[in-house]
Amino acid sequence: MTHRPELEAALEAILFVTSEPVSEERLLGSFEESEREEARFALAALRERYRPAEGRGVLLEEVAGGLRIVTAPEQHPYLRRFFDAAGGNKLSMAALETLAIIAYRQPVTAPEIQELRGRSPAGVLKGLLERRLIRIAGRKEVVGRPFLYGTTREFLMHFGLRGLAELPPLEEFEETFGGGDEPVAASPPSVADQRSAEQEAARDEEARSLAEALDTAEAEGASDERDAVRGGVERP
Repeated sequence: MTHRPELEAALEAILFVTSEPVSEERLLGSFEESEREEARFALAALRERYRPAEGRGVLLEEVAGGLRIVTAPEQHPYLRRFFDAAGGNKLSMAALETLAIIAYRQPVTAPEIQELRGRSPAGVLKGLLERRLIRIAGRKEVVGRPFLYGTTREFLMHFGLRGLAELPPLEEFEETFGGGDEPVAASPPSVADQRSAEQEAARDEEARSLAEALDTAEAEGASDERDAVRGGVERP
């Protein structure tokens, strides 16, 4: 079935100006009911036109349950240099470490994050909440009923993930952060001290690995650059 070029152009314009992924249902809902079948074919044609190809600077990506026009991965080094020169807005190492713990352990409380990182996450959590990368997912039913934190749809968008299943595999995460069942007090003090130091070193190393994994995803996602490609439209 053929479609009118103006329908494909309309879909392209919608995806260009929006700052968030748009579901296919919402895209097609922009047209009259009598036009939707043609619009469906127009969207298929748009997918084909924006499929990854050598020599293209942008492509159509499916992420977080929707579609959006993004920059091609091979252009990211140039875009990073451009935005670095303009003073980028990257996450700090502390924010990446905290975000990694939340991503893999959610829902998780601030005291649990502090136990894993060894320092208070209060300021970092505030910044991540302001950037809408995490959300308050309720309260834990323990003494004090602390807030539980989880990631958001914006988190998936920021790192270019369709879902949490696409997080970098970290098979040793639970082993490192979960803690052993054997009480430390059962060992001689010198052995306990050594074990504690080894666990702390392993914990720090794993936190760095988690942060590096998300840092890599952030760089490859080039979320700030994508907003520029869409005409400088900022997220609401």
